[in-house]
Formats: sequence, C-alpha cells, structure tokens
Amino acid sequence: MIKSTREDRIFNIINISILTLFFIIVLYPLVYVLSASISDPLLVAQGKMWLYPKRITYEGFERVLRHKELWMSYRNTIFYTISGTIINLLLTLTCAYALSRKDFVGRKFFTLLFVFTMYFSGGLIPTYLLVKSLGFYNTIWSMIIPGAVATWNIIIARTYFQTSIPIELKESAEIDGCSNTRLFVSIVLPLSLPIVSVLALFYGVGHWNAYFGAFIYLSNRKLFPLQLILREILILNQTMDFMSSSDVETMIEQIRIAEIIKYSVMIVSTLPIILVYPFLQKYFVKGVMIGSIKG
Repeated sequence: MIKSTREDRIFNIINISILTLFFIIVLYPLVYVLSASISDPLLVAQGKMWLYPKRITYEGFERVLRHKELWMSYRNTIFYTISGTIINLLLTLTCAYALSRKDFVGRKFFTLLFVFTMYFSGGLIPTYLLVKSLGFYNTIWSMIIPGAVATWNIIIARTYFQTSIPIELKESAEIDGCSNTRLFVSIVLPLSLPIVSVLALFYGVGHWNAYFGAFIYLSNRKLFPLQLILREILILNQTMDFMSSSDVETMIEQIRIAEIIKYSVMIVSTLPIILVYPFLQKYFVKGVMIGSIKG
C-alpha cells in the first residue's frame, strides 16, 4: 500500500474543496427553483425563501396541470422528441460511418459540403419557403425534418468511428464475408454505445426544448409542443390578465399567480430530461472524453 505524502493530501483537499464548491453552485439553483415552486410566492418575491420551502402550496402546479392543452402538448413533445431523435441518430450515424471509411470515394468532398453548411445557410425565409413547398407546413414533419442532421454531430461521430473502432476488426469482418451493412449494424454500433448515447442526449434535449420552429411552421394548436403552451401559460395569458386589471388588489393577485406559475412551469418543463440524464450519464461522460482525447 502506497502511503500518501503531505503534498498529495494537500492536493486532494484542494481538489475536493473546489469540486464541492462547483457542486453547490450547480445544485443551488435547482433546489431553489424546486423550493420556490411550492412556496408562497410573496415570500419568494421578498427574498425570505432562499433554500427550504416556506408556506408550502401546490397552487402553481394545480393551475399549470389543469390547463386544457398541457397534456396534449406533452404528448406532442414526447412524440417529436422520440421520433426526431430516432431519425437524427439514423441519419447522423450512417452518414458519419460512411465518411469515416477510407475506402469511401469522395469522402473529403462530401465532408467539405457538410462543413460548408456550418458557416453558410439559406436563412429563415428560404428555409420557410422550402418547408412550405415540400408540404411540411403545419404538419408534424416541420418539427422533425428541418433539423434532422447536425453537421457538428456528424463530425463527432465520424471522429469516434475513426479513432475508437480498430481497423483490424473491420478487415477481419470483411475477410469473413461480412457486408458493410452487417458490419455497421452488428459490430460498429454495439461498440459505439457511448457516442450514440451522447448524440441521443444532445438531440433529445434539443427536440424537448424546441419552440421556435413551432412559431414559424405551426398554426394548428393541436400540434403545438409543450414549450409553446407553457410560454402561453407563463407570459401571454398572465400578461393579458394583468393588463386588463384595474383594481389594485386584483393586480397584486395576478402578480402573485404569475410568480408561482413561473417556477412551476420550470419544473414541469425540465423534470423529464433531468430524470432521463442519470441513465445516460456514464455513457455521456465516456463518449465526451473519448472524443476529446482521440479527436
């Protein structure tokens, strides 16, 4: 057993202290929002609630959850997230694998085309006209197809395939008569769970938080995602009630309701992603580290 020196102990203490400080900095906003969502909004506004809930009330959640269109938008967002992520992974991984193969003719040219789109795009109006001409306007596909592939994620996945999958493994499979499709599905993908999990998390969070596309491409409220409905609950409805109120007590009550709904909306919109993240954390950390070291 190696005995730690005095310098090692000092180094460990400093490291643990810094990590603890960062942990508190990251954890405190989460605890504060959770506590504020079930606390009296007047105490929150007065700064009397800074960590633990005070005068616990679930009025904010009751007001948010009984909104008629909330559950419909939840269903839409879950569909957009799952189907969109599957399409994202399918296109990104297959494209990245093709670009990682040295025997792929023209791979440098196609890589250059993909990288070009990172710096130059058509802009909002041409994109809108394209989506409309393809018949995607006011359909579920307008929330999935326009962002089906992210160039940066293709580059990350390509780098992973090039540096983490041994070329000898590919050559052995080809000698045994394995086709490119079988090689990709049966060998490459099972060995690429870290990068697949990282990309799934990136794409999933992006779809879950997406709302700008709904502003532009959707007019049917039955297709609205969760973030758009929550925005209406938080801003539009409360602002209209506030502006239409002439009585001082009514205005104060509207402000109180707006405050308590604000924190409840944060919990409703972020809780599913927070619950999913721990299951992908080990793959997420491994995938990011492998990409950063070998890329």
